[in-house]
Amino acid sequence: MMWKLIQLSSLLIGALASPTPSSPPASTTEDGPCRIHNSGRSADCVGRQLAAVPRGQFPSTLEDVDLSYNKLQAVHADDFLRLPLLRILQLQYNNISHIDTDAFKNNPLLESLNIFNNSLEEIPAAALTPLSDLKQLYMSNNLYKHATLAESFSKFVKLQVLSMGGPLVMGLKKTDFVPLKNIRLHGFAIKCSSNLSYYEPGSLKVIQTMQMGFDMAVDQRPGALVHMLRDIANKTFSVIRFRNLFEFMYYTEEEDIFQGLKDISAHQLIFHRGKFNEHLLRMALMNLQIGLIKRLRLQYIDFARSPTFVDTGASSRITNLTLDKLDLWYISNPDVLRFDWRFTWFNKIKELSIRYVYFNFVPCDSWVEMEGVELLDISYSRLQSGYIFNQRCDNKGTMPNLHTFNASGNELTSLRDLSVLTRDFQRLQVLDVSNNKLGSAEDSRDCVWQNITRLIAHHNQFVSEALHCLPTTVHYLDLSHCDLDQLDTTFFARATDLRVLLLSGNKIKFIPSQWRSPHLQFLALDGNSFGLISKASFQGMPELSRLRAGNNPYHCTCELHAFVQETISNGKVNLTDWPWNYRCYHPEAFLNTVVSQYLPSRVACDIRLVIIICVATTATVILILMLICYIFDLPWYTKATYQIIRAKYRARKEKAAGEMGTFTYHAFISYSHADADWVRDQLLPCLENNRNPYRLCIHERDFMPGRWIIDNIIENIENSRKSIFVLSRHFVNSDWCNYELYFAQQRAMGKTFSDVILVVKEPIDPSSLPSKYCRLKKMLSTKTYLEWPQQVSQQPFFWEQLRSVLGQPTMTGDGGQSVESRTSSVSVIGCPQEDGGAKVGKRNQEEINFMERSNNKLSNPQTQIPVVEVGAFVLHRLLEAAAAASQVSDGVRTETMSGNLQGAMASLIGVFHSYSGREGDKYKLNNKELKCLFKDELSDVLSTSKDPMVVEKIMKELDENQDGEVDFQEFVVLVAALTVACNDFFVDSEKSGAKGSKKK
Repeated sequence: MMWKLIQLSSLLIGALASPTPSSPPASTTEDGPCRIHNSGRSADCVGRQLAAVPRGQFPSTLEDVDLSYNKLQAVHADDFLRLPLLRILQLQYNNISHIDTDAFKNNPLLESLNIFNNSLEEIPAAALTPLSDLKQLYMSNNLYKHATLAESFSKFVKLQVLSMGGPLVMGLKKTDFVPLKNIRLHGFAIKCSSNLSYYEPGSLKVIQTMQMGFDMAVDQRPGALVHMLRDIANKTFSVIRFRNLFEFMYYTEEEDIFQGLKDISAHQLIFHRGKFNEHLLRMALMNLQIGLIKRLRLQYIDFARSPTFVDTGASSRITNLTLDKLDLWYISNPDVLRFDWRFTWFNKIKELSIRYVYFNFVPCDSWVEMEGVELLDISYSRLQSGYIFNQRCDNKGTMPNLHTFNASGNELTSLRDLSVLTRDFQRLQVLDVSNNKLGSAEDSRDCVWQNITRLIAHHNQFVSEALHCLPTTVHYLDLSHCDLDQLDTTFFARATDLRVLLLSGNKIKFIPSQWRSPHLQFLALDGNSFGLISKASFQGMPELSRLRAGNNPYHCTCELHAFVQETISNGKVNLTDWPWNYRCYHPEAFLNTVVSQYLPSRVACDIRLVIIICVATTATVILILMLICYIFDLPWYTKATYQIIRAKYRARKEKAAGEMGTFTYHAFISYSHADADWVRDQLLPCLENNRNPYRLCIHERDFMPGRWIIDNIIENIENSRKSIFVLSRHFVNSDWCNYELYFAQQRAMGKTFSDVILVVKEPIDPSSLPSKYCRLKKMLSTKTYLEWPQQVSQQPFFWEQLRSVLGQPTMTGDGGQSVESRTSSVSVIGCPQEDGGAKVGKRNQEEINFMERSNNKLSNPQTQIPVVEVGAFVLHRLLEAAAAASQVSDGVRTETMSGNLQGAMASLIGVFHSYSGREGDKYKLNNKELKCLFKDELSDVLSTSKDPMVVEKIMKELDENQDGEVDFQEFVVLVAALTVACNDFFVDSEKSGAKGSKKK
């Protein structure tokens, strides 16, 4: 209320411009120097350095035009001609010296006109005549020399506020304001020269107003003040304001120029600026003691001591000044507080406000004298704790009626001193210590308070430990902007009557989970640093009904979403700043997203649903795995792998004990019990009953009694150079056969699968095999296997093929045979029976076809000759030769053949080693050495080939183990193939020659 009165009184003297209605701008344009806004109803042309009114830019819909602070010199008739709706026109602070008579002729709706602080030399009465709706007219601070109003002013029956006059008005006449005698104003302000020359009594008597403002100095005519007060006596005012009453000198005369104050009824009297000494101030206060004025304000006055003042005792004291409020603001000299060296004039003041009076000492008697004060405001006076609290003072029983104490805006540092000072103020309930330096841990100990119910302490520097020093009786606590980074919840648990808590603008990083405040109703946590908030955060506040928690760096999580949804849906707690002040800070993808738009899925936030989905998914996966295990027989593979690990572990232990040796068997035979007769009657005799027998392992004969079957299988497979599997439908249906195949495959891992020999005894469709035979399926699809021919004539080739795959049966490391011999992979070969001699008969059709195919390939240099076929063919020829040689009984012939053959073998060995020893491994031929051998020893053969890469191709075919070199055994295969080809060539040539002779 007081600030409103101050503002209005300022308007009266012309210092303030009338306010314009505020509304959100719509459709703003700036095509010219002015800003047209408010849907074309307002024009803002403030401070645009305009020398003329930009009427061309103004739309006819304008109602409010502000042209203040420009360089206008005149107002012409057509400036506002096209603005019939104009209601507010502001022209203050220009240089207007002339206004045309018809300037406002087309603006009958004009209600507020401000021409304050211009250069008008006359009151523009003629121009103002058409303005019958005029309510506010500010025309003071111009250059006219008289304040006489024209008769036309009597027609302004709606006029409410009038400010007039200027620095050249030397005085007031009785007839100046006669046109206003029938107009009841809300505010009237008159400005005269600082050197007032005359004042005719009765000049202000006709004025009827609620607020009266005087801006004139009576330094030269102090008696004029007596007549002014007499003219306004017996009237009721809300505010009477004197500005610069004595501008240049202090009043020292004895005449009581304030004697008229006792007859004036006013709510408030204001002295703004001017020089006041003790003499003048006492004179005013003496009259106010017996007057009806209840509020006094002294602001910006220049106070000084009166050197001639004589303290006459009781007659010079102000002891009966009864005021509702006394304001002492912006007074540079703090002596005004005890202008008569006493504080007795505060005795019956209800509200005492001392602002911006920089005093640095509070005498003990000042507290005693302010016994009637109910509200004490000593804000913004640079007070320190040592100034306001004097330990030598006995404050017991002082300030018995003090209810509100405002010490904000000072430099107080000690809560302890403040509590000691106020603990004797028995009725104190409201304490405002905002904008100080309170809150340090050192100065916040051993505090003793009275029944403080409202504590305002925002903008201090609190640490959490300082909360213990606050009064626990508070109902309202404001700790906003106090740099708090955490909360000590023990204080809030003791402050059981707390209803309102303001913690805005701090640095609180988290909400304590054990926060208990049973009666808290409003909580402000906006502008802090915490990002997590949940339903559990405020469970200890059952009566909480309003919450302000925006402008925090929220982590948009399910807990925050659940809290918001429950708070909004229940309606128990009202989020006062929802939703725009709630924004996501984390995660980065949701940065600056309004929390109300953060809508996570139910699966992401409902833990029960997540558990159900996880359980269901896990059960489904387990069922699928069980089904896969069932389909692909994974338990069997697991069991077999376990057995391998066990056996290898036992074998490692045995090997460490020195019980392991080299290979014991040439081959391990795996077969079904149903195929045992074939193995005993066919396989074993063919491989074991010959000149160079193989040592084979079969379970019926060679498994060690008393050992685990699995151990026997694994050990014998490990001790065998190769494994032969007799495949049949019975084999597929046998679990033990499956074990043996699996263990053999595992043994071959990382080595070569040539150690595994597949003998298909009867046709098997790979696609019909069970899933657990996936490796067997792959081997049958990608690896060459042996098929047991049902025709007897084809069986010799089978046995030769099998022997070629097994390799030569040399001696092993245990006195039997060794596994040092080379292995080969022969695909198809005929096998003669070995019963002590081979029957050399006529070649069957298969042999003839084979030889023809081999000869054709050998004669064609572009065709690659499979070494396997060449080796098989040569081996067959050697066997035939051996059989023929065994039938010759002539010893001489035998010796001759034996001698020639041994010489050929020695020559062959010598040729090989003469080239293999040139570089690298002396027992192998590299590519360069092989080329040299062909060039020197087989130049005719090499010259017949047109392929420049023939040597490389032959080397690739011979190099079965892919080591990039040809050993002696691979070399023998080449020589044998070439020998056979040459023999066939000569035989064919001889036959052709014989036939030619017969024809002749």
